[in-house]
Amino acid sequence: MDRRSAITWTSFPWQGLVIGVLTGLLSGLLGIGGGVVIVPALIAMLAMEQKLAHGTSLAATLPVASASLVTYWFGGHVDWPVAGCLAAGAIFGALAGTHLLQIVPKRPLTMIFVAVILLTAIRLLVAEDAMGRETLSVVGAFALVAIGFVTGTLSGLVGIGGGVVMIPAMVVLFGVPPVVAKGTSVAVIVPSSLVGTIRNRTNRNADLRAAVAIGATGIPCAVLGGLIARSISDVVSNVLFAILLVIVAIMQIRTLRSPDLEPVGDVPPVV
Repeated sequence: MDRRSAITWTSFPWQGLVIGVLTGLLSGLLGIGGGVVIVPALIAMLAMEQKLAHGTSLAATLPVASASLVTYWFGGHVDWPVAGCLAAGAIFGALAGTHLLQIVPKRPLTMIFVAVILLTAIRLLVAEDAMGRETLSVVGAFALVAIGFVTGTLSGLVGIGGGVVMIPAMVVLFGVPPVVAKGTSVAVIVPSSLVGTIRNRTNRNADLRAAVAIGATGIPCAVLGGLIARSISDVVSNVLFAILLVIVAIMQIRTLRSPDLEPVGDVPPVV
C-alpha cells in the first residue's frame, strides 16, 4: 500500500469526519464544490501531496455536490438554461486555462484575481434583493457562456473553483436570487467533478477510498446546508458568500509569498 494512502485511510476516523462535515456544509450552504476546504485539509491533516490532494478533492466533491444539487433541485432552485450555458463555456475555458498555465505568469494573474473577488465581495454586500432574471436572450446566453469560459480559464490558471466566480456573476449581473445561483452552480460543478475524477483516476492521481469516506460523510451535511440555504434571506446569503470570497482572497495572497508559484504537474482546479 502506498504510504500516502495508508496515512489517508488510517487517519479517517476523526480527520476525515471533520473534512467531510465541513465540506458538506459549505457545499450545501454556499453552492461551492468544497475543494477550498478539502485540499488544504488533506495536505495539512493527512500529509497528502498537493497533486494527489487535488485529485482526491475532485472525487470527494462529486457525491457531496450531487447531494447539494438534489436538495436545490427538489426545492425548485436550479436554473437549468443558465447552468447549461455556464457549463458549455466552462468546459472550453478549462482547456484554455490548462494551456495558458504554461505561458501566463501566475503572480500578476493572482493579484488581479484577488482584486476582482474583493471588489465582488464588496458589491455583494451592497446588492439589492434579486427578483429573478429576465427571459434569457441570445445576448444573455452568449454572456453566460463567456462567464463560464472565464470561470473555467481562471480555475485552470489559479486553481480556484467555479462557484466562487459563477455565483456572484449570476447574482450581480443577471439578478438571479442567491439560492437559485447556488443550485445552478452545483449543477455545473457535478459534471466538472465527474470528468476531472475520471481523468485523475486514469492517471492514478486520486485516493478513491479517502474520497468515498469524505464524500459519504459530507452527503447528509450537504443536504442540511442546502435546506439552511433555502431558509435564509438574500442579505444573509450575500454576506456569507462575501466572507467566503475574502477567505479565498487571503488564501491566494498567501500563495504570493511562495518563491515558486508554478504548479507541480497536471494539477486540476479546485471546484
